[in-house]
Amino acid sequence: MAVELIVPEVGESITEVEIGQWLVGEGEFIKEDGPVVEIESDKATVELPAPVSGNVTQILKRPGETAAVGEVIGYMEEAEAPTEKEAPAAPRSEGTANVSPEPASSSEAPPKTDGNGQELIMPAAKRLMTEHSIEAGAITGTGRGGRILKEDVQKYIDEHGSAPQAPPAQSPPQPPPESASPTTPQTGSREQTAVRMSPMRRTIASRLVEAQQTAALLTTFNEADMTAIKTIRADVQEEFQERHGVKLGFMSFFVKACTHALQRFPQVNAQIHGEEIVYFDYCDIGIAVGAGKGLVVPVLRNAENMTLAEIEKAIADFAARAQQNKIGIEELQGGTFTISNGGVYGSMLSTPIINPPQSGVLGMHAIQDRPVALNGEVVIRPMMYLALTYDHRLVDGREAVTFLKEIKERIEKPALLLDL
Repeated sequence: MAVELIVPEVGESITEVEIGQWLVGEGEFIKEDGPVVEIESDKATVELPAPVSGNVTQILKRPGETAAVGEVIGYMEEAEAPTEKEAPAAPRSEGTANVSPEPASSSEAPPKTDGNGQELIMPAAKRLMTEHSIEAGAITGTGRGGRILKEDVQKYIDEHGSAPQAPPAQSPPQPPPESASPTTPQTGSREQTAVRMSPMRRTIASRLVEAQQTAALLTTFNEADMTAIKTIRADVQEEFQERHGVKLGFMSFFVKACTHALQRFPQVNAQIHGEEIVYFDYCDIGIAVGAGKGLVVPVLRNAENMTLAEIEKAIADFAARAQQNKIGIEELQGGTFTISNGGVYGSMLSTPIINPPQSGVLGMHAIQDRPVALNGEVVIRPMMYLALTYDHRLVDGREAVTFLKEIKERIEKPALLLDL
């Protein structure tokens, strides 16, 4: 009996999604609750689990196509797991049905399977590996359960190139194109690739443009001496990690400093809704995290009540699940203020953009030893530039500057924040 694969509800007000990568091809076996296909919305990517153990018999929607919530996008047949003696399923083309298998070649990538005999090389990745004569063992898969994705193979090719290829058969020389100069030979690749924007990337783009067009954005800067925090981290790191099972980073100090500043300057923690200003008596801090499909901003709820250890654990969990596209949509909604740490990528200085309808975002940057004046002497200190972008419609310059100064002072005197 055919079992329907139905697009689930993926969030409030979301009625349409985009089909992402099929993780199981037609004819392939998948255990119950195993991931079958990625479902992309404008807020997050989720995986559709298999409703039963069995084989995917038909794929109705290809990657990149849209589907409504509740729509059937494929079918399965309930079945037992195949034994090792059974022939493997024929390779498939992404999102297409009834594709005849091509004869195997001597350069085809060997199968790579998990403990259940399920192949871990996605079809598009296998084709690319075959084209470039790359062995499966050379690729490290970043997909779920170690699956090798097309992106993994392309990254390997970009870094290492292809395996040596046999020289192509000689063909008659072709005249150069009219636009090419015969005296200026072209070297290197000049290929172009057009890739459809994901729903998440389209939403990011539209929200950033919205922020620029609807808010009166202004950025103020300051810098913080990180000596005290670095000293405290070095002194308590081992004990902190043993007690809480997570490292003590810099972000938790900044979250705590922001909650103190937000409570002192409620305008930065407020939002404009129509002709009203909404003030929040809690601090829901969004933490910008890089994910496989773009930047996501999960929210620390009531961060003003969290300890440093609770903040570090939550951020570590966000970071791990973001790489696996496991952040729930409800975790991305809301937020009264955002912190973005461009310093982890080496950024020295930037002007972050607020996440509408929020009124402020703090930008952290790289820590670098710089000469500064201290007590009439020039000394070397680990310094970090701080940037606060705010909505000038709601926050005056004096409040913004004083808000950022409050953060600076608490970072430079972290004893005020410690609750180890």
